[in-house]
Amino acid sequence: MDVDGWDVMAKGGVEKIGLKGSFLKHEKENGEKVLLEGEILDHETGIDYILGIMTSDRHGCIKEMEEIDAVGHRVVHGGETFNSSVFITDKVISKMEDCIDLAPLHNPPNLKGIKAMSSLLPHVPQVGVFDTAYHQTMPKHAYMYAIPNSLYKKYGVRRYGFHGTSHRYVSKRACEILGVDYKTQRIISCHLGNGASIAAIKNGESVDTSMGFTPLEGLMMGTRAGDLDVGAVTYIMEKELIGTQSASILFNKHSGMLGVTGISSDMREIEDAMNNGDDNARLGMEMYSYRIKKYIGGYVAAMGGVDTVIFTGGIGENGDLTREGACEGLEFMGIELDKAKNAGLRSKEMDISVEGSKVRIMVVPTNEELVIAQDTKEIVEDLVRK
Repeated sequence: MDVDGWDVMAKGGVEKIGLKGSFLKHEKENGEKVLLEGEILDHETGIDYILGIMTSDRHGCIKEMEEIDAVGHRVVHGGETFNSSVFITDKVISKMEDCIDLAPLHNPPNLKGIKAMSSLLPHVPQVGVFDTAYHQTMPKHAYMYAIPNSLYKKYGVRRYGFHGTSHRYVSKRACEILGVDYKTQRIISCHLGNGASIAAIKNGESVDTSMGFTPLEGLMMGTRAGDLDVGAVTYIMEKELIGTQSASILFNKHSGMLGVTGISSDMREIEDAMNNGDDNARLGMEMYSYRIKKYIGGYVAAMGGVDTVIFTGGIGENGDLTREGACEGLEFMGIELDKAKNAGLRSKEMDISVEGSKVRIMVVPTNEELVIAQDTKEIVEDLVRK
């Protein structure tokens, strides 16, 4: 990304690292897409591939690696240690490693990427941007669980929340569009994708969010169960004779929309099935919207009102049926959706509330990469000034 004008020069990534069929996907500034298959055994090889294509004569966006001034990394879990983005040092890496138990599937590859970049570009500064950092402003009564306090002190078991970079971007962007002061607004941000979460944002700070200790809690998602009675979990484990690992796979990978519908985790396929009369698909859609609505209502109560409701993420930006279902029946709160504006709207910034509505309903496409780039630029420039 060219930070002078915040122009996206290229985007892409590497998938299936260490597995058969690994590949690099790359999209040029002109929209042309390139797919390169290869044996990508580890993260350092994958990043080396990325740097190679970025500087190639045929597909590149820069002439040489010396043009790279800084590197920003998305890191899923920062625990209670990180409440903002940070310049990455050996000490910071050590603290990130302390958070591995909180995100054993996500933080190790995040760290591998950081270490690989350190090896390939040792003199380029790196910045870590944490998914959990934005929610560190939650008050204790919102993030604590009703379990023995000793377990919180011993293991850090509490609500952390995720999608913080997305919630931060869309809430600020919505206020820019509406011309209002971010620090005075009550905002409910709905990030709806295969993973989904809702955040309550009051006066510029996250005060509650639906995801918890892990991304499993909260809304019904593509393959995640969301809110679920712990008693039901232990009951199923006993009846099915499964351990914790199998239970984690069941509730993270085989539940949610996929589990209820038996069709797919892809909302487009579920909508098609519903339109063709599939009862389970209809049930899944009703459950999905209903849970969003419950969280919106709960956060209105928690904040003493709401000024703006935002929809973002793949489903939030493109799912007009989901947006309509989530807002239906909330007119008494001043949340009034304009069905004509909402119908067919796809990935476009737009106010979809009725004219004169007390509460603005916004669709704001998220841009987490921009937030990472902005934080990286700001932190590196501060270092230079010092």
